[in-house]
Amino acid sequence: MAAWLSRRIGLLNTMIFTHIPSSLFLMAMPFASSPGWAVVFLLCREALVEMDVPARQSYVVAVVEPEERTFSTGVTNLTRSIARSISPSFAGAMMQRVAMATPLFLGSGLKIVYDILLFVALRRVKPPEERKIETEGTA
Repeated sequence: MAAWLSRRIGLLNTMIFTHIPSSLFLMAMPFASSPGWAVVFLLCREALVEMDVPARQSYVVAVVEPEERTFSTGVTNLTRSIARSISPSFAGAMMQRVAMATPLFLGSGLKIVYDILLFVALRRVKPPEERKIETEGTA
């Protein structure tokens, strides 16, 4: 699905426009009126949450020089792994001291801010394939 969507709206848009709704579904879970609705929100989130991974990897590889690709993808994956390994400790502390839903709101809110900043910073940085499509479309 990510490849199909990327071809239609672009790699960066695929990353951003699947991640923001995914974060909103996560934020909606504490407000679910029943366990059934919570499951629906969770399944909708899961359908979108990892769709950015192939788009991000393709985008990174496309916009960096060939000799920088291994390093760039390594740094990207390492950063994600570090965040995933330390965040449960913070989430547990927040759940104990603030409220059970705090990690959902804080994590999703930070992710939405990150997605918006990423879009603003990179919206004009097009991979070569997307530049080629744009120039063919205007010719």
